Amino acid sequence: MSELRAAVNDYLTIRRSLGFKLEEPSRQLPRFVDFLEQAGACTVTIELAVAWAKQPPDAHPNEWGRRMSMVRCFARHLQALDPQTEVPPPDLLPMPPRRATPYLYSEVDITALMKAARALRSPLRAATFATFIGLLAVTGMRAGEALRLDRDDLDQANGLLTIRNSKFGKSREVPLHPSTVEALRTYARLRDQLFPRPTTTSFFVSTAGTRLIYNVFHFTFLELVRQAGLQRRSLTCRPRPHDLRHTFAVRTLLDWYRAGLDVEAQMPLLSTYLGHFKPRHTYWYLSATPELLALAGQRLERARGDHP
Repeated sequence: MSELRAAVNDYLTIRRSLGFKLEEPSRQLPRFVDFLEQAGACTVTIELAVAWAKQPPDAHPNEWGRRMSMVRCFARHLQALDPQTEVPPPDLLPMPPRRATPYLYSEVDITALMKAARALRSPLRAATFATFIGLLAVTGMRAGEALRLDRDDLDQANGLLTIRNSKFGKSREVPLHPSTVEALRTYARLRDQLFPRPTTTSFFVSTAGTRLIYNVFHFTFLELVRQAGLQRRSLTCRPRPHDLRHTFAVRTLLDWYRAGLDVEAQMPLLSTYLGHFKPRHTYWYLSATPELLALAGQRLERARGDHP
């Protein structure tokens, strides 16, 4: 193994120990090392970093920026070990911020998605996707968190879900409404009837009895969106699985505002429930939603005495 390849392995191991998933860097950085070795280089140079990042030449500049960002982080790590390493400056192939406009699902939208899921041909597949989508909608869980759930993570007696090793290695408990516990219990009963001797500990299973994977879920979700008749609202606003989480957060904040609660005092509770690493990640839901901004503005005006 070359020194560069060993350095990539060490870098990925260290970052993962800090809680980073690094799914894309774990694929791309070994390819970057291949590129360096083919060029006869024994360390990172800015010229070679740019040449690799700008592949393919017809890719979107955001893709170039994402590849350069991965190289830049690795180069900073490598420079501490090899002073000859050149670290590409931040303004070289920058990745412009591009955050999708949230698609806020209405209750009608969510009902339509679950109805489309229940119409899937396989009874297990229908139950899996209807229950999975419903769970995301009522808990705001990340799709990856739900996919990683094991059977022992559901405490039916106390109405709790344990989410283990999520972002940054954090775990948390999510309280469930009794109706959600009953929906999960009903799904588990069907799953166990079809697979009485399971080959996986996963709570949600595929028709083969294996753990459901994200690519299958995402592909099926897009098909359910089409069948439910949901349409994109703009070029940057289309139905995505992650927006079920966004919708949950926004609905919670709206309910608090309308109930006259001290939203700032309540925000840490929502941040903890959602598993956010920093409270500012939760505050983004407020800043990204016009209705929430309007309610926050009205609350501020009343506090200042500018509003009757």
